[in-house]
Amino acid sequence: MPSSDVSINAFEAIRQAFGVLTMGTNFVRLLGGLWVTVWIALVSVALSIVLGILFGMLMTVKNRAVKIICKIYFEIMRIMPQMVLLFIAYYGLTRMFNISLSGEAASILVFTLWGTAEMGDLVRGSLESVPKHQYESGRAIGLTERQIFLYIIIPQTVRSLIPLSMNLITRMIKTTSLVVFVGVIEVVKIGQQIIEANRLTVPTASIAVYFVIFMMYFFVCWLLNLGAKKLEKKNGIA
Repeated sequence: MPSSDVSINAFEAIRQAFGVLTMGTNFVRLLGGLWVTVWIALVSVALSIVLGILFGMLMTVKNRAVKIICKIYFEIMRIMPQMVLLFIAYYGLTRMFNISLSGEAASILVFTLWGTAEMGDLVRGSLESVPKHQYESGRAIGLTERQIFLYIIIPQTVRSLIPLSMNLITRMIKTTSLVVFVGVIEVVKIGQQIIEANRLTVPTASIAVYFVIFMMYFFVCWLLNLGAKKLEKKNGIA
């Protein structure tokens, strides 16, 4: 077969693949699935930031028992795969405690627990990275411990947390693709449904569908990256 015919056939296959996205409401459905993904990520991130800050502060407490408990929790969340945690939350908790837990609720619970542990460790590291003489200087000029924490420690901690937390948020958004395994109808699941519906008529539909899903994730993470850079510049972070 001449190379020109091969090129034409390949072009036609790609055209048909992307044509699937214009059929009916396929693209709109993908956007709806993306919103489900982003919504789960946003709720999980918001809870993780608040709880993570508190957990990070708790990790710096000098009490040995508290440190051990925090360490155990952090290591479990860090080592355990998120998919396993999802299965435990969605299938295990519902049967063990006889409660009704939707896929979305189980996903938010798991990502919040994971995000809290990760954010807490970032907060702990940022707090411990502040030089001791900063505390001593604050005391020397007559500031209380509360004032030292509010006006000296927190501003320095926030500056170092911005790039690190944005990286964690991006990871959480990408990891939300796992919620498809607990029955959540999000962007990946809808993409699979579109591919399956056109499996016989357009075998190459997966090329276009997964490319568009990739671009959707890329666009969301790219916007976050732009926001992080603006915050870094605003706070004078190199």
